[in-house]
Amino acid sequence: MVNLHTTIGSFGFDNVLMNASGVRCMTAADLDKLADTVAGTLITKSGTPEARTGNPSPRAAGLPFGSINSMGLPNLGIDYYIDYVEKFQEKHPDKPIFLSVAGLGPDDYHVIAKKIQASNFTGPTEFNLSCPNVPGKPQIAYDIPTTRRILDDMFSFFTKPAGIKLPPYFDLTQFDDMAGVLNDYPLTFINSMNSIGNGMAIDPETDTTLIKPKGGFGGIGGTYAKPIALANVRAFRLRLRPEIAIIGTGGVTSGRDVYDLILCGASMVQLGTVLGIEGLGVFQRLTEELSAEMAKKGYTSISDFQGKLKTLD
Repeated sequence: MVNLHTTIGSFGFDNVLMNASGVRCMTAADLDKLADTVAGTLITKSGTPEARTGNPSPRAAGLPFGSINSMGLPNLGIDYYIDYVEKFQEKHPDKPIFLSVAGLGPDDYHVIAKKIQASNFTGPTEFNLSCPNVPGKPQIAYDIPTTRRILDDMFSFFTKPAGIKLPPYFDLTQFDDMAGVLNDYPLTFINSMNSIGNGMAIDPETDTTLIKPKGGFGGIGGTYAKPIALANVRAFRLRLRPEIAIIGTGGVTSGRDVYDLILCGASMVQLGTVLGIEGLGVFQRLTEELSAEMAKKGYTSISDFQGKLKTLD
């Protein structure tokens, strides 16, 4: 009998799967539907200090092996999502839920963290430092000094479970530098990774970009992202303190993809592009496929293979 139970900090989950923030999680109705699936938990849209309509359309498109998007953080505002998670927590005291938040600049994170600290929400908060699709705004987590400044300020008063959503990194020194920062703070988890920023796709019929914002530049997700996601999860698992859990995100289309992220060290796995394309039924399909993959290997629990990637040394 396969058991998909996992933990993030002091929180336990019956399934390793959850949605990625930004996909089918904008409204309370969307979140309620996610809660009714076999997923282990759910996460809200990334709430900003004020509600946002996001970038102009078309701002997302499917690709042969994934997707491109430049959504621009459309959301209903941090107050809306804090209200939702407080009510959810009261109604489901034994089912932890994640709150996702994002700022358009470093100072926004102070405002957001203060609101969460003052709220009744006691679950894990994912601070998104990696949105690549807001015109004129940089990905904060590529700026080491600014990231440290945000975390210094935040953890001077924030005492609730917190994690950081990161962009993809591509050089081993980047992993070294960011892990050196993250290890200095009482983080519960990191989420690695967000979409691969500033890709482009072209419509061959019209010779135009597929999406409108930023002159056609957007974040790439789906199968294209899997090798990068595996490398990011593996690199951070080798560098972070053991008590900082990793949520693996990127490139999942099958149960084997979920397995591979866990093999590289992930404790949970978020679904983005595949959830947007396939819908809520994907959680059941991937749960069955992951269970079958584990059974084929003779594994009965996540701990049997988590982080146990073999190399050709």
